[in-house]
Amino acid sequence: MSLVACHDVVKRFGANTVLDGVSITIERGEIVAIIGRSGSGKSTLLRCINGLEPIQGGRIVFNGIVVNDPKTDLRAVRQRVGIVFQSYNLFPHLTVERNITLAPRVVKRTAPAQAREIAREVLAKVGLSEKIDAYPDSLSGGQQQRVAIARSLAMAPDLMLFDEITSALDPELVGEVLKVLEEVARQGMTMALVTHEMGFARRVAHRVVFMHHGRIWEEGPAERFFDAPRTQELQSFLGAVLH
Repeated sequence: MSLVACHDVVKRFGANTVLDGVSITIERGEIVAIIGRSGSGKSTLLRCINGLEPIQGGRIVFNGIVVNDPKTDLRAVRQRVGIVFQSYNLFPHLTVERNITLAPRVVKRTAPAQAREIAREVLAKVGLSEKIDAYPDSLSGGQQQRVAIARSLAMAPDLMLFDEITSALDPELVGEVLKVLEEVARQGMTMALVTHEMGFARRVAHRVVFMHHGRIWEEGPAERFFDAPRTQELQSFLGAVLH
């Protein structure tokens, strides 16, 4: 059984249809890169998988649980589906450690000493062990984004969703965040990421999905995807972003 299965998902904002019958599966351990122009529905798809946006049609199943069933406990789903946004959303008045331990302590009732140990572990994974007692405003944008990734990892999710997490960063900080993502990928985390970093998608993703006008226009294995676009739409998109 796929970890995620979206069947004919429809999402509207008022009269605007943002997802128009999207069907996609994500297997355990798979890394799926989602690319496309702004407004093609990429970020909305992630938010629907996580249950942050209700859908108007179709079905989303995560690990056997129907996310869009009114009876589903979405808080329980979100404990197992981490999502990291382009804005880091760290609490400025809390230290890095408190930012990371808050959810494990409140949601999972993790003991304080164990939560601190988890914080140490995930900060080591993102290369920021020495920043455990720092406050977010003393960190660079890249460091804040790495803390946001660590905070998500602290909940030991089954799936991580990344929504253009490098797009707000200065170019020299993008590399440090992508390096962390590569490390998380190497450890076997199932990931879906919306990204403009085509080199990263080619190098790290198992599969690339191109969205256009709220639909999945093309998809395929990363090693072949960029070299042989089948549609004019993907060809012109890649022509714009790769040059």
